[in-house]
Amino acid sequence: MRWTTVCIAACWLLGAEPAPAAPPGALATPRTGAVAATPALPQDLSCLTCHPAQGDVLGGPMATRAAERDFACRAFGEREGRAFFTAACAGCHVTTCRDCHDGQPHAAAGSVAPRVAPLVADDACLRCHQGYFTGWEYHGRAPREDHERYQRGPVADGLNYLKMLPDVHQERGLGCADCHRVHADGGRGAVLACRDCHPSPSRDVPEHAIAGHLEKMECWACHSAWAAQEYGTFLVRTRTAAQDTAFFGLPLQGGWRRSAALRRQDAPPLGLNGRGLVSPIRPQFVLLATDPARGWENRLLAAEWKAFFPHTVRRGTVTCDGCHSNPRRFLLEPPADRIYDLRRDGLPLDSWWDQAGQRVVDGAFFTRERHDLMNRRTPEYVREHLRQWQDLLRPDAGSSRP
Repeated sequence: MRWTTVCIAACWLLGAEPAPAAPPGALATPRTGAVAATPALPQDLSCLTCHPAQGDVLGGPMATRAAERDFACRAFGEREGRAFFTAACAGCHVTTCRDCHDGQPHAAAGSVAPRVAPLVADDACLRCHQGYFTGWEYHGRAPREDHERYQRGPVADGLNYLKMLPDVHQERGLGCADCHRVHADGGRGAVLACRDCHPSPSRDVPEHAIAGHLEKMECWACHSAWAAQEYGTFLVRTRTAAQDTAFFGLPLQGGWRRSAALRRQDAPPLGLNGRGLVSPIRPQFVLLATDPARGWENRLLAAEWKAFFPHTVRRGTVTCDGCHSNPRRFLLEPPADRIYDLRRDGLPLDSWWDQAGQRVVDGAFFTRERHDLMNRRTPEYVREHLRQWQDLLRPDAGSSRP
């Protein structure tokens, strides 16, 4: 496996959004993002001579990867976590302007072309925002299974992927940089929200006619058609020749082989994000490790979920029962409905869709009390439920359709 692919996979394991491998001698300082004083900037950083304020991004999340390092330390412990991060992820950082800005940013002398480069093309973003990182799905790409036997089909940046339904904004010509501004807010970035462009959702749409939907939910809680999800990320440290042979087809990173129990490409579970609004959530990860030398057999290192925005927006929405009367989607799966018996399979969880022993790192799970309240059949709910189905039966309906 190529080293860049290993770095991407390793940072993916840590819940990161990885960046291209870093050359030695990076000049960004983690605390301020300022460029260290130097007599002559390397060509890769010469842009900062005229654009010094843009250097903040080199001290921001895409460069420092502090959140991913902290995750490794929580999972493995401080000492081993830092060692794992250094071995498997430390090279996956943005360190120069050219990591994102390809080609010649200024026109040649005498040219009538504009002097300032256009917005960064999506290809530059997707070199790193691929696989399970937000980005690939915008173009209708979903990651395949890790084992080499599944590596077939279309290829992007050297990785095979499943072809899925893309985001409607991508179909209509919008690129990543049309909404994302990575240089804003001191290098932390800024993004346009849905209602910056769609400020007044039509109340003629049954789902929009319910005030609670517009007041208590993120738009993408309903409008995300699908999201890539991984349940049970497994790390295995092999010790014998037989084990090496058995796990040979899996990616190797930081001394571990990696696999997964279950992968899905459908409507993601729902929880609450940091703003207290209903949002899609996904495992970031449910991470288990097997190391015979330490007596570890499927040892649970982390069971962390994350609120996120799947970039798979479509005009249509789920039907009412896609959320209401669907406790599994809120990690409230009744024991009688479980089809995966994790305990009997030797895993330390009752279910992937049971909140016990798991947490949302940037929000919270939906409580059972709130779920029960949501499922009260109020007159408003019954009225709009019937209107939704009436619209679904009309071929010219303007809502609830893909």
